[in-house]
Amino acid sequence: MKAVIPAAGLATRFLPATKVVPKELLPVVDRPVLQYIVEEAAAAGIEDVLLVTGRGKTSMVDHFDRQPYLESRLAEKGDKKRLEAVRRPSELAEIFTTRQHEPLGLGHAVGCAESHIGDEPFAVLLGDEFVDLAEPLLPAMLELQARTGGIVLAFMEVDPEETNRYGIASVAPPEEGLDAIADVVRVTGLVEKPAPADSPSNLAVLGRYVLPGVVFDAIRRTGPGSGGEIQLTDAMQTLLDEGLPVHGIVYRGTRYDTGMPLGYLQAVVQIAVQREDIGPAFREWLGQFAGAESFRGPGT
Repeated sequence: MKAVIPAAGLATRFLPATKVVPKELLPVVDRPVLQYIVEEAAAAGIEDVLLVTGRGKTSMVDHFDRQPYLESRLAEKGDKKRLEAVRRPSELAEIFTTRQHEPLGLGHAVGCAESHIGDEPFAVLLGDEFVDLAEPLLPAMLELQARTGGIVLAFMEVDPEETNRYGIASVAPPEEGLDAIADVVRVTGLVEKPAPADSPSNLAVLGRYVLPGVVFDAIRRTGPGSGGEIQLTDAMQTLLDEGLPVHGIVYRGTRYDTGMPLGYLQAVVQIAVQREDIGPAFREWLGQFAGAESFRGPGT
């Protein structure tokens, strides 16, 4: 099994920080977002990861390379903890790259991986969200895909007024026996960013997919959709219409969404308070700050 991480976006919500630094390398405490995502894939047994990159994003690959000079200096100082932390990214998986020359949508980005993936099933992990490794998602998705041979999606429940931000599924109960794997549903339809009044459910597609190789042919047959881009949702709907089984797992664990500044800051705080080394002191400071007059802000 291989994984594809689309990471060619411009990250305009984070400008000017992302003018030079890829959004995927923004730190969550002391590890970049992208490392959390690769760790998630590695924890599911995936050892081959393809980054679909864009112009100015070569530093993402550098993060997973060795740094002999830095490592030697840390070794000389006897700083084993930091030495292990610096080496860890290069030990997670084999990292490969391909270039998406134009930002033409998620479907187009996934299509750029065809020559690396071939005809085999593969996982797609979006580059701005990750889940808590103590509450894994990918292993159940991989098992479900192996049993059905089709598409497996991950869903989360969202507030009805938020459906216009996500791909939304209409669903039915799964076939007998599949619900023993996880909280599984059978997908009967997909629509990209519907208005709340038109949404078939409140189940939104998370940034995790396990796809069969036939999806590449469907992407080639998919024209521009929502936003004038080639949408992966539309390609998957084509395969669903043609009879390919599509299932989803409703994820109820902890998901960190770093795609927007507010979600990114929330992820930093959530993970910081859980850390054994800095968590206790940070929680104490955070409580004091939250109770301080300055926290309330103007007009509150």
